[in-house]
Amino acid sequence: MAALERVELLRSKRDIFYLFFLFLLLLTFSLSYKYYHYKELTKFDSQLVHASVLKQYSKTKTTKEGKQKSYQVLKLKSDDGFTFYTTASKNLPNYKDKNILMEIWAGKISFLAYLKGFFAFSKIIKLDKKQNPFTEKIATTISNAHANQNARAIYEALFLAKPLPHHLQQQFSNLGISHLIAISGFHLGVLSAILFFLIKYPYKILQNRYFPYRNLQRDTFGIISLFLFAYMLFLGSPPSLLRAFVMLVLGFVLYDRGIKIISMQTLLLTVLLLIALFPKLLFSIGFFLSLSGVFYIFLFLIHFQKKSKLWQFVLLPFWVYLMMLPYSLAIFGNFSLYHPLSILWTSLFTLFYPLSIFLHLIGFGNLLDGILNMLLQINPHAVKIQLNHTLLYAEILLSLFAIFKKEALYLLLLLVFSILIYGIYHIT
Repeated sequence: MAALERVELLRSKRDIFYLFFLFLLLLTFSLSYKYYHYKELTKFDSQLVHASVLKQYSKTKTTKEGKQKSYQVLKLKSDDGFTFYTTASKNLPNYKDKNILMEIWAGKISFLAYLKGFFAFSKIIKLDKKQNPFTEKIATTISNAHANQNARAIYEALFLAKPLPHHLQQQFSNLGISHLIAISGFHLGVLSAILFFLIKYPYKILQNRYFPYRNLQRDTFGIISLFLFAYMLFLGSPPSLLRAFVMLVLGFVLYDRGIKIISMQTLLLTVLLLIALFPKLLFSIGFFLSLSGVFYIFLFLIHFQKKSKLWQFVLLPFWVYLMMLPYSLAIFGNFSLYHPLSILWTSLFTLFYPLSIFLHLIGFGNLLDGILNMLLQINPHAVKIQLNHTLLYAEILLSLFAIFKKEALYLLLLLVFSILIYGIYHIT
């Protein structure tokens, strides 16, 4: 019997109208809620704020008198969800990953600045010593497993979504594998696969014996979703992870109802829903990079769906690398001859990530430290290539046209190949 053909989500102008009406309604509610908190924050010249320190680093600037002045910059996230920057004395102790109570002067900021993240002068009142005990326990376990400080920082970034030190960020950027360290939808996909194999078969045995009337597929997905949702909340809901989780849930709901999920309509619905519920995502570069990655995966599957699964598996990593290269050069500007090897390292990471989790669980987390040290010892001889943003805009425009036209797809491929050759030429 032939399989039933799946239908598109939006099949009429009325469906499109309802979608955008729902989007505007949710966006209005979200912005109103954010505006209320903004008015509360700016009601007085200063406010007391509980916040966690996301980043802390030193800077030096030259004053008008020609003297060198050193100070520290802190990036913080408040308990109310807004992000802001402040400065502190160069002698401030290391408060990274700590919770603090502080007084901030944010009375004159705009609502747009509140959404994007703003700078405010501040005074630290006290350090809150009551940290999340579960996070502290995991961080301690990771620290005890690794003698090397760099390895500790990498695994804390992988498992706890903590920011990497600048020198490690630079090295991974030069190698083209920053996306492997920053928690994203890629990691969520790997975790979903692990949970699927851990849950499906034991649950199937229980189902056959005690509740055969239950739907195995739905129940398994429900349990996996609960684990992933708890993990996302534990990490503080990073934008890329939030996008991936919403897409995962939405994709399953649509698939379960016979609706096509490898579709730009599904991606559009996810984007509108996320922006409507979390307007701050409009100002998140990580969110748009993550979104772009999914867009190009969908674009590949739409145009090459008739290729065999093996060819799709082989070609997809090359495709995603080429399509994301202009974004990487325009935003970060780092390129080296090792950069294209990220295609191979991304494939190998699907084995490294679950294996590293397993090894940490059984007390042998340091067994893969040699691989990490090898990556850190590589001198990529990177160069700065600041790609003209006009070329990036051209890629985005061609990408949108490529949804409908093969000719635009060929021009898109020509453009990204030219940019790759341009990068290699600057190194050689």
